[in-house]
Amino acid sequence: MKDTKHYGDGKRGKFLSRCLIDAHIHLDMYKDEERTLLLNTLEESSVDALVAVSNNLASSDRQLELAGLDNRIKPAIGYHPEQTLPAEEEFLAMLNIIDQNSHRLTAIGEVGLPYYMRQEYPDLEVAPYIEVLEQFIRKAKDYELPIALHAVYEDAALVCDLLEAYSIEKAHFHWFKGEDTILKRILANGYVVSVTPDVTYKAKVQHIVDQTPLSQLMVETDGPWPFEGHFKGELTHPSMMHKSIQTIAEIKHLNVDEVYRKIYATTRDFYRIE
Repeated sequence: MKDTKHYGDGKRGKFLSRCLIDAHIHLDMYKDEERTLLLNTLEESSVDALVAVSNNLASSDRQLELAGLDNRIKPAIGYHPEQTLPAEEEFLAMLNIIDQNSHRLTAIGEVGLPYYMRQEYPDLEVAPYIEVLEQFIRKAKDYELPIALHAVYEDAALVCDLLEAYSIEKAHFHWFKGEDTILKRILANGYVVSVTPDVTYKAKVQHIVDQTPLSQLMVETDGPWPFEGHFKGELTHPSMMHKSIQTIAEIKHLNVDEVYRKIYATTRDFYRIE
């Protein structure tokens, strides 16, 4: 029997131990029929809420629209770094959306630096991306919002420099990948990291879980990004996170219910989800 709780009216129901929050999903990138199915099956999957991050201006508008229709959707506004820089008009419009809707936002995100683009285009100038990221960090600071980050490998150290410069306290390094040294710095700063369903089959991700205190760990799907292993060929759904929790419990030699409770509480408190 699956644990469920009350949804839909903005009030927290009785806390039940095996509920989850998807800490990072691109909900607007699903096809309409896929998104409808996903939302209609959240309750039976014991998924309480979705932190819906944005990619650009149109995506930001869409996340706010979706959040207005279903209060389990917790919107974040940002510009994904693995793309060409936004035109000035678009960028200013995004900053204005944040200013006008700060009270509705769960976070700033997804923002960060273009690591994978630089692997493909080694001459790509990173300085303008740093400037864009810094503007989003300032907004996170101004409105005391958490920030959801795309910052992997050596980029994570540079992002930490910026976060520290602005005394940012709530930073989420989503689907983190990187060396132990930078992970230790992230954790020492009190930031959090999250893992996707690939934790069930990738040793490097399992190592990150092993090195990260449970109190600084969250789970996500990054949907609709597809996965391999148990999930090959499946549409990415937040229900996949249950296998992530089971794997985390095995890695840490903890009772699975304890892992559910702690990760739920960490995500709820970090993103101030009621």
